[in-house]
Amino acid sequence: MPPAHTALICVALPGLVISTEQGQLTGRGLEGFYRAGRRMLSRCEVRVAGREPLAVQARMVAADRARFVGTLRASSDVGPDPDVVVERTRDADGTERITLQSAAPRTLRLPVEIALGTDLAELGSVASGRAGPELPASVHDSGLRWSCATGHSAVTADPPPTDALASAGLLRWEFELPPGGTRSVELRVRSDWVGPIRAVGHGAASPFAPARAAGDDPRVGALLRTCVEDLQALLLRDPGHPSDVHLAAGAPWRCGLAPAEALVAARMTLPLGTRLAAGTLRTLARTQLAGPGPRTGLIPGPRRDGGPYLPPGCTATEATLLFPVLLAEARRWGLAQQEVEELLPTAERCLEWLRTSVGDGIYLPDPHPGGPLRCETQAHAHRAALLGADLLDAYGRSGGPALREWAQELRRAFRDEFWVEDRGGGRPAAARAPDGRLVPHLGSSTAHLLDTGLLGCGELAPGLLDKVQTEQLARLLGGPAMDSGWGLRGLGAKEVAYNPFGHRGGAVRVQETAVAVAGLAAAGYEKEASSLLRGVLAAAEHFGHRLPEMYGGEQRTEGRAPLPHPAASRPAATAAGAGVLLLACLVGIRPDAPAGTVTLRPFRGAPLGEIGLTGLRISGAPFSVRVSRLGLAMVEEAADGLQLGM
Repeated sequence: MPPAHTALICVALPGLVISTEQGQLTGRGLEGFYRAGRRMLSRCEVRVAGREPLAVQARMVAADRARFVGTLRASSDVGPDPDVVVERTRDADGTERITLQSAAPRTLRLPVEIALGTDLAELGSVASGRAGPELPASVHDSGLRWSCATGHSAVTADPPPTDALASAGLLRWEFELPPGGTRSVELRVRSDWVGPIRAVGHGAASPFAPARAAGDDPRVGALLRTCVEDLQALLLRDPGHPSDVHLAAGAPWRCGLAPAEALVAARMTLPLGTRLAAGTLRTLARTQLAGPGPRTGLIPGPRRDGGPYLPPGCTATEATLLFPVLLAEARRWGLAQQEVEELLPTAERCLEWLRTSVGDGIYLPDPHPGGPLRCETQAHAHRAALLGADLLDAYGRSGGPALREWAQELRRAFRDEFWVEDRGGGRPAAARAPDGRLVPHLGSSTAHLLDTGLLGCGELAPGLLDKVQTEQLARLLGGPAMDSGWGLRGLGAKEVAYNPFGHRGGAVRVQETAVAVAGLAAAGYEKEASSLLRGVLAAAEHFGHRLPEMYGGEQRTEGRAPLPHPAASRPAATAAGAGVLLLACLVGIRPDAPAGTVTLRPFRGAPLGEIGLTGLRISGAPFSVRVSRLGLAMVEEAADGLQLGM
């Protein structure tokens, strides 16, 4: 795969444009305008008076827009200073605006050429180096057009070019610029490709509340703003049910629905409202497998790399266990009763799949059947059982007591059979192999043991570990082997197979770091949580507050920046959602909309000083909270009738 870590990636799915800092689209690597996974334009090179502008700046303006600035010297009598500025604004919707501005003391007559080309290749072919040659162009309307057996692409220009040369893929203009004058050309890429995903569009009402963060640390505002922009850019509609929106996994590699990641991101963004959760749940409910057979109730999903010690896992297992959890917690955040009732049968089938898959045993294999017993899978299953039972009881459905009884048996067994004793105080095993052998390596998957889920009255569900084991896990996650200074490593630095760029072998995964921060804070280990939180916030600043899904796990030292991962998605739904979760857990919001209460459990140590979050949503109404430098929380705005719990 070609590297993407230095690229400027503009996203407004299904539109995508990938550029380098030079601004010119040369057709090399991943460069180009894409729509529905197809490269509509691979080359867009501008020359003014026969020369390429010198690139001086490239930056993201928004999630879907980048700005490039170049300069050149058009006059021979101005010394070394450039006298023409070429600004290019490039949008993911397929638009590019090129503006020339003159600072010359006399009128300039400048020939402008734009060389265009494309291969109409699929993104997968581009990534694997199988894109093929450029297609021949034809003059069409006020621009050029390219065609292949499956469709076409065209570029139109405003104003129309003075000359169009199809054989060379050239559009030409002759511009006259008086001193201080400007002239612009707007290019628009059009195609007839319609992929399996449907855009949400800028005009649609956002499912996200217009939340803002402010406080002593100015980075919190930039992080929340950028995360929400990235989430908005990754939104898609269900083609058959356009009122339901969900998130794509990330760009540029996974611009479609990934069930587990979509559910994780929707859960992390519940403070911004429940509309995304509802749309994601409805979309995935339509994919649930029907019977008969052992897969009845499963929400399908692909395999996922398991790291250096374990075989690939099954995201279908994770998605099926996440479904009832998201529904139960969305209800706590104020999802309407009618919507919960409509989705409840799907959640019941997920829980029935869980009980059927466990059978007479205690643990849930992943993948099922015959796979290893992963610690995070048991954590997901335990949480699904408890929150699912709570959900079933609330609506008078049967099955809750049996789920709680099984969860209690799982807790008793897990605390003995998944704990590896050692001279350092022990650790949870990453997994148990099918032959009963423990896989003892220390990795970030253990952070999921701290994510127990939200019950009523602001209480969290019990966890799989006892108090002593939880304290030991907190010490390990906060120690130098796991805390890189930039976030939580996927694998401890002392492990034999540690690789700072390992996808699940040592790189910092933002999602699991946020899970660890929230879980540690909820369990009372704020020192360890604060260190991980500060690390991610520092890394986010180096990445322009657009968090990638992962980055290098090398130890943070003075004067160094986090190392980008060349294959990481950026933006990524789980990373953007993690930014929301990190800031929300600072103020510790635990709503119970059915009971009309909200409980606040902020960080007592106020690691970032005073912080205020405004414009959140509970029960569909605005909710704002501020935490002082002393760690005291105060509600500033809430729905009528919402009471502060204790």
